[in-house]
Amino acid sequence: MAVAALLASCAHPPQPPSPPVTGASGRPFAAPAGVQVKSRWVAVAWSELPGFQDDSLTEAWLAWLKSCERPGPAFVPLCSELPRLSTASPQAKRDWMTARLQPYRIESLQGAAEGLLTSYYEPVFKASRQPAWGYGVPLYSAPPTLASRKPWFSRQEIDSLPQARAALNGREIAWLADPIDALVLHIQGSGRLTFSQPDGSSRTVRLAFAGSNEQPYRSVNQWLLSQGVTKINPWPDATKAWAADNPQRVRELLWSNPRYIFFREEVLSEADAAFGPKGAQGVALTPGRSIAVDPGSIPYGTPVWLASRGGVANLQKLVLAQDTGSAITGAVRADYFAGTGVEAGQLASRFNQPLRLWGLWPK
Repeated sequence: MAVAALLASCAHPPQPPSPPVTGASGRPFAAPAGVQVKSRWVAVAWSELPGFQDDSLTEAWLAWLKSCERPGPAFVPLCSELPRLSTASPQAKRDWMTARLQPYRIESLQGAAEGLLTSYYEPVFKASRQPAWGYGVPLYSAPPTLASRKPWFSRQEIDSLPQARAALNGREIAWLADPIDALVLHIQGSGRLTFSQPDGSSRTVRLAFAGSNEQPYRSVNQWLLSQGVTKINPWPDATKAWAADNPQRVRELLWSNPRYIFFREEVLSEADAAFGPKGAQGVALTPGRSIAVDPGSIPYGTPVWLASRGGVANLQKLVLAQDTGSAITGAVRADYFAGTGVEAGQLASRFNQPLRLWGLWPK
């Protein structure tokens, strides 16, 4: 999510915990009450971070400044220093980082230092404000009963039960042409819609995550594989091709994933358009510099050194932990925000490669 990613939510994240680190003895420090510790952090030298001397850090600084809009307590003092370094040279930024931060290798509780990197993106689709010829797939805002009924109706029940249909009547935000496009929006958790205006111009808005039915997420790709389909990439083009060849089974395909996402519409200013949607930290994501993590392993707002080599990309760079998702669980696990639009989607759909992470924490 690439396909693996199911990126989720935004508003009101909990205060991030202090990182569960280990000293030279390897014994974890005590975690704050109520915090589920899913990783151990082992102090290392800066020389262990591959490519640390090569990253320009400029885009990463933009992402870090975004995190400083909602910093965790440990990062508040650093956030007062970041703006003056925005125009500094890469070496000046590195010197400041090495003076103010300590790198920690992030491992599982069993000591595994290698995990998995996938990717996600913000799709863009043409849409209609009203159901019309060629636009028959609705996208909904959250129903009033979403908080009182948990889990809410499944995807199949939303399509077939009168009670579920009645709860969503009048809550349509927009209509898409293709049910697979709607599924893509549900999997990514947010996106942009472009509407044709009467004067021939177009207007683009952002759809942000507003809640889910809290049903379990099931991979549509895994369902296709179970049906004997061998070509599932590139996503979603291969899925659309299968749907075109099997129109009578499209609902079966969609219903294989019970989870359903509800949205809210946001105005997309020119400044907003350069960034992605807000992640779980509550700040806008920066293409190529924001990752989704398991917050039980890495607190929101933490600067992270990421290293991943594979067939899609070789990455050695500074990123910020600013989002999460239901498929992003475990210590060394991340979802890389690739950006907005078709090219970002093509990149995100192919990401599935080894990962190492280092958390950077104030000294």
